[in-house]
Amino acid sequence: MPGRFAPKQRHAGPAPFTSAWGQAPAAPEPATEAPRFSLPSWAPEERAISSGLVLLVALLIALMAGLGARGTIGVAPTVHRSGPPLSNSARVAPQPASDRSAPAAQSSPTAAAVVVSDLASPAAVVNLNPPTEPPMATMAIDTPTPAPPPADGSLLPTYRIVTYYGHPHDEHMGIIGEYSKEEIAQRLQTEAANYEAADPSRPVITAFELIATVAQQDPGPDGTYILDTDMDTLKEYADYARDHNMLVFLDLQIGRGTVASEIEKVRPLLERPNVHLALDPEFAIGPGERPGDNIGSLPAESITYAQQYLAKLSHDLGLPPKILIVHEFREDMIGGKDQLAPVPGVQLVIDADGFGEPELKTQVYNILVRDQPVQFGGIKLFYKQDHPLMTAAEILALKPPPDVIIYQ
Repeated sequence: MPGRFAPKQRHAGPAPFTSAWGQAPAAPEPATEAPRFSLPSWAPEERAISSGLVLLVALLIALMAGLGARGTIGVAPTVHRSGPPLSNSARVAPQPASDRSAPAAQSSPTAAAVVVSDLASPAAVVNLNPPTEPPMATMAIDTPTPAPPPADGSLLPTYRIVTYYGHPHDEHMGIIGEYSKEEIAQRLQTEAANYEAADPSRPVITAFELIATVAQQDPGPDGTYILDTDMDTLKEYADYARDHNMLVFLDLQIGRGTVASEIEKVRPLLERPNVHLALDPEFAIGPGERPGDNIGSLPAESITYAQQYLAKLSHDLGLPPKILIVHEFREDMIGGKDQLAPVPGVQLVIDADGFGEPELKTQVYNILVRDQPVQFGGIKLFYKQDHPLMTAAEILALKPPPDVIIYQ
C-alpha cells in the first residue's frame, strides 16, 4: 500500500499518582458572647415598632400581588440546524495504445454525478425556557445556506463527499469489507456528521468506493494481473446506494491492462447517475513488473481519456456531471501531470493517498494538492495505519479544505 510511513512510539501518559490529605480536625474558634442590644431612651417601645413592621409587610404583599396579576415575562430561544436539499449529476477520445507511454507523476480525481434527494440533517430544537414558564419570545439561529448547485447538477464544490473504501469480500482491503453495507452506511453518517459540525455551511454526501478490478500478483490467463469483482456484488452496493441517497465510486486497479479496457467492464454501472469512477495508478504496472512489488503510474493521456469518456457518457445519456478520482501518494505516479486540464461535464479530484502521522500527511497533501493546479482536492485516511487519525476539524484546516475525504 502507498505511503509506508513508520509511526513513532507515542508516550502513554504520566503514571498514576496519589496524594495524602491531612486528617487533623481544624481547631475550634473561641466562643464569644454577643453584646446585648437595647433601644435608646428616646425610641418608641418595642411593641409599637413590631406593630409598624407587620403593617408595612402587609402593604408590600398586597402591592406585589397586584403587579403579578398583570402578566408573566418569559424567553424561549430556539436553535435550528438544517441543511438544503441535495442534487447532482455527469460526458471521449480514443485511448492511447499503452497506459505506460509516459513517465509517471501524480494521480487525478474523478467526476461525480447523481441526483441525491434531501440529505439535510433534521432540525435540532433546543428550548432553554423553564417548563413552568410560558414562552413570550423565540429566537431562531440558522446555519449559513450554501448556494444551490449549478444548473448542470454538478456536486462539487457545493457539497463535500465522505466515502469508505474497500472490497466487499476482503476485510484486508479496506473498511468496506469489515462490515455489512448497512453498518457501513451508518458509520458513514457518523463521519459525515463530524464534517458538517466542523463546517455547517457545506452539506455532506456519503459514498462507497468499491474496488471493481483488483490487482493480483498472478498474471492470470490474459496476462493483465487483474481479477474482476463480480457484477452482482457491484450492483448490490449500487442499488443500496441509490435507495439511500449515496454515491458509488468504482475503483479501477489497472494492472497491465489499459484504462479503456477496464472502464468498459463497468460501463453499465457508470450509466447510472449516482455511480462515478476512480483510478489507482499505484497498480498500473509495466512489462517486467508485478503489482505490490512495484509502484505503478499512469500517463496524463490515460487520465484525460477517462475524463473524455465520462463526459461523453454523461452527455449522451443526459446525466449530471461525473466525478473522476485519481489516487496519488508520489509525484511520479502521474506522468506529465501538468498536461491535465478540466474537461466540461467531468469533475477531476486528485486524492492525496498514503498513511502516516498528521504532519507527514499534511506535507503530502500540500505537495500533491495545495501546490499543484488541481481542480478539486481529496485526502485518504487510514483507520488502522494513521497514528493518530486526523480529526474532521484538522482535515478541514488543510489549505484548501478537501472536497473528498476517503476512509480506508
